[in-house]
Amino acid sequence: MQFLQVHVRIVSFLPSATETLYELGVGSDIVGVTHECVFPAQARKKPRVIRPVFEPGRMTGRQIDSKIVELVRSGNDIYVVDDKVLKRASPDLIVAQGLCEVCSPFTKEIGRAVSILGGRPDVLVLDPHDLDDILVSVMEVAEKVGRVREGRRLVASLQKRIDAVRNMNVKSKPRVLCIEWLDPLFTAGHWVPQMVEYAGGINGLSSTGEPSRRMEIDEAVQFDPDIIVLMPCGFEIPRTLKELPPLARNEKWKSLRAVRNGNVYAVNANAYFSKPGPRTVAGLEILAKILHPKNSLRIKIMKSSLKKVPTSAIVS
Repeated sequence: MQFLQVHVRIVSFLPSATETLYELGVGSDIVGVTHECVFPAQARKKPRVIRPVFEPGRMTGRQIDSKIVELVRSGNDIYVVDDKVLKRASPDLIVAQGLCEVCSPFTKEIGRAVSILGGRPDVLVLDPHDLDDILVSVMEVAEKVGRVREGRRLVASLQKRIDAVRNMNVKSKPRVLCIEWLDPLFTAGHWVPQMVEYAGGINGLSSTGEPSRRMEIDEAVQFDPDIIVLMPCGFEIPRTLKELPPLARNEKWKSLRAVRNGNVYAVNANAYFSKPGPRTVAGLEILAKILHPKNSLRIKIMKSSLKKVPTSAIVS
């Protein structure tokens, strides 16, 4: 059977969709991206049609959270569409998300973009809540851009890797707490609880498919995890470690079993956990390596993807 390959001008409002489009071989059809579309490297050269109204790179985690809360409560925009760049891009298709108005451009931005373009472009809204949904999203994108064969190959490859992790023989399952924001504390929701379970752990304080939420340190004390994984949304490891000291000074934090035993890890959340795309499967493999480092499953993990936080840094 022959599948029609459709060449369309694509604007991606979602970093994970940008990654998927490149995996499917249609990176050359992308004519606009967001400020967060930095993978693969070629995506950095694409015109940026949207940007945040503030500079998160110059702010602390607490300041970022406060700014977002302020913008949401006041009904003001978190992202701004660049009318001129969008008009020059003149897309046939906009790929966006309906999951979180904080993480990526959301309903208002999509509507504004369509309005700017006179209602012409088609819009594909992705809404993944777990690993299964992520694979479905890959196929939705593939079908939309006429790359069904490539999509099936990609999904089959990702599913094989997921199954390899799920089929590991583990003797015991550690209690795991994944933290999505350090100040204030947030548990990691959406697909992360499922990833922990697949990787051979017992997830704590969040549920698969449910949004991430604020948590109190007392909840962590009650759960008393064996392992803590730090994955602040959109942060790479150096930024996470920079944000850690205020939490590390908390006496209740110091009392946690994982902290006392030095089982606290920082991961590259920006690449492998925050964005529901193909690299999320690498995130699953990273968790498996953290939870069961001596397991026979051979997983090659880049050194830059995870770091065991030195005791001196987690108990200051």
